[in-house]
Amino acid sequence: MVNGASIFCNNSHMTFDYRSSLLNRLEAVHSLYYEACATMTLDQVNTTVQPGVLPIAFSLVHQLLIEDGAIVFVGGPVPQFNEAWAKRLDLAIPDHGKERSVEEMMGQRIGDYDSFQDLQKSVFHATEDFVASIDPNSWHDIVVAPPYGPGLAKTFSARVGGSSGISRSDAIESWVYQHALRHMGEIEHARAMVGLAGMTS
Repeated sequence: MVNGASIFCNNSHMTFDYRSSLLNRLEAVHSLYYEACATMTLDQVNTTVQPGVLPIAFSLVHQLLIEDGAIVFVGGPVPQFNEAWAKRLDLAIPDHGKERSVEEMMGQRIGDYDSFQDLQKSVFHATEDFVASIDPNSWHDIVVAPPYGPGLAKTFSARVGGSSGISRSDAIESWVYQHALRHMGEIEHARAMVGLAGMTS
């Protein structure tokens, strides 16, 4: 590592700028969410196709509120979602649903789709601005040390951090980037079930 930010390649004399790579990947996955929302109607987002299959509204709200709430734990801005936003979005369940059952979250609905997209843009921009400002020397700072609590112990980030603890880079990769990708996969599958195309080839 060079200053905690770059990897030196002996043969090519090139460096890898991790912060730029992470920022590019976040912007790319965020662009998928923008495109998905722009090409779906509110009826399609709120549709439930069969019992046990969550509506797209769940995946959209869950992803956004997790990103909004997670970034503060790695030194980023405080969450934007609050009672005023919940009222403006007119969510059936003003919660990311992580601790709720599938049966409960089957009832998730977005009431005001335009307001949802406004919050989405605001949260995504806040994340990107924060990542662009991170001191490259702090990527390996441990933000969660083991042993992990019962809620965190079952997460992907705990698997990544292992016995060393979850670093700032691991946390952002897991809680924001990888999490967004995983739920985009859900959304792509659900789009097919309401007659829409996937997002990427």
